[in-house]
Amino acid sequence: MQKHDMIVIGSSAGGVTALKELLCAFPKGTEASFFVIQHLAPDSKSYLAPILDKVTELPVTVPADMEPVRSGHIYVAPPDHHIVVEKGHMLVRKGPKENRFRPSIDVTMRSLAYAYEGRVIGIVLTGRLSDGTSGLWTIKEMGGTVIVQDPEEALFPSMPDSVLKAVQVDHVLPLREIGPMVNTLIGRPVAAQVNTDKPALERMKVEIDIAAQQNALEKGIMHMGEKTSLTCPECGGMLTGIREGKLMRYRCHTGHGYSGDSLWAGIAEGIEVRLWQAVRTMEEAVIFLEQTATEHSNSGNKAESDRFSKRAEEILKRSKVLLDFIYQTKSIPEGVI
Repeated sequence: MQKHDMIVIGSSAGGVTALKELLCAFPKGTEASFFVIQHLAPDSKSYLAPILDKVTELPVTVPADMEPVRSGHIYVAPPDHHIVVEKGHMLVRKGPKENRFRPSIDVTMRSLAYAYEGRVIGIVLTGRLSDGTSGLWTIKEMGGTVIVQDPEEALFPSMPDSVLKAVQVDHVLPLREIGPMVNTLIGRPVAAQVNTDKPALERMKVEIDIAAQQNALEKGIMHMGEKTSLTCPECGGMLTGIREGKLMRYRCHTGHGYSGDSLWAGIAEGIEVRLWQAVRTMEEAVIFLEQTATEHSNSGNKAESDRFSKRAEEILKRSKVLLDFIYQTKSIPEGVI
């Protein structure tokens, strides 16, 4: 009989403090495997594993590619890598970003649900935007158990709130009660039956393969959703819409994946980049026109000098209007990390 023994925890902003409080609840010898996905800066060394190792009796490590999954261990995702879990081992890969992150919570949750079905307990803690929502939806769809930190006490409630809007959650708990709840669930028989249809299972497998660095276009991702006129903020590729219950998310033909919130964050960031590019281009024009005006003045051609100076003044005024717009507009939405 299958039992609950695969625990995956996703967190983002405010997550280190929450993880320290949660993981101390699991004593040595706990018969379960734990996977911790905390959003990390991609270009810096992470000290998360040694930090967490100090607060729990279970060994905390960063897994290597193809490392076996062992009971009684906590595995922490390394910076700029996804953890993709297959039956009995882990892939640690630099597949396309999902929700603008690598590691992505959704990637690990989705792969665990596909491999271990109802044995999985998925937990989302404090964080911004919505990484983890699709992952918990998949865990629930595959017969697993879903737990969310109470948004009212989460330091950053966006991630728990997003889950509650889209997923049928089993438990909404304050942080101090999540550990004891998981301890009561570990080892219990799995009761739920998997009712996921074949096309959804095929799509799950394709998305797991994409995270493990397989080619999204060759895998047929463009035929597994609804065509859109949207493009990927990361690479400019065409986006396909994927429906999961109440949730609509997106994936491009090169593999990047987005929730609605993370797609908007990428679009908004792109708007700001292009506005600054426009300012730069206008200021370069001002520099050129002023230099040309000076050259005409030095050669005694006052009429031409005045003409170029006037153009420079006009463009400078326009660039100042655009700068005022940038400074007064909150281009990137609250919640972008």
